Parts: sequence; structure tokens; C-alpha cells
Amino acid sequence: MILAPALLVGAHLTMTVADPIPSFNVEPSCRAAASGSIGIKQDLSACLEDEKGAREQLAKEWSGFASEDRGLCTRLSKTGGSPTYTELLVCLEMARDARKLPKDGTVGSGR
Repeated sequence: MILAPALLVGAHLTMTVADPIPSFNVEPSCRAAASGSIGIKQDLSACLEDEKGAREQLAKEWSGFASEDRGLCTRLSKTGGSPTYTELLVCLEMARDARKLPKDGTVGSGR
């Protein structure tokens, strides 16, 4: 019978597990960029370094982005081809910055 009260006391103590930064294989996207098939040709090693840098930036800022933005941007990054950390980071930054805009649609000093 002692177990039941302990369960009631601990029932409200749920731990939220933070969603981790997704793991992307960026090599297909970088190979496509290196071949020029998706636009401007980019050096493969430069692309991989850019993606490494974007992943490191995400690691620093991940918990600061809204959970719903992390989910949405992760899904969007996986849509229509090989995902990249650069794409995910830009999506999250834009979503964060959009949240800072005035809610009434005014911009600037509003004379």
C-alpha cells in the first residue's frame, strides 16, 4: 500500500527529453554542389567544412530555438532531397527572427 502514495507523489515529475540535433549525411548534397548539378559549383571539401561549421553552430544554439521550430525546420530540411545543416540553421534563424517581429505588423518607429 505504500507504493500507491509514492506513485501519486511522483506522477507529476515527468522528464522532458530534449530533441537532439538530427544527424544528416551531407555528403550527397556536397557532391551535388561539387558537380554543379544544383547550381553554382562548390568545392567538395569547402562544402563539407561549411556543413561542419553549421553543425557546430547548431550544437551551440539548438536549445535556444523554439521546439516547434526545431521540429518544423528539421522536417523541411528533409523534404525534397538530401538535408543539410546549413539549410536547417538558416530555417531556424529565420523562424527565430520572425518571432521577434512586431505582432501588429508595424515596422520601425511608427511615426
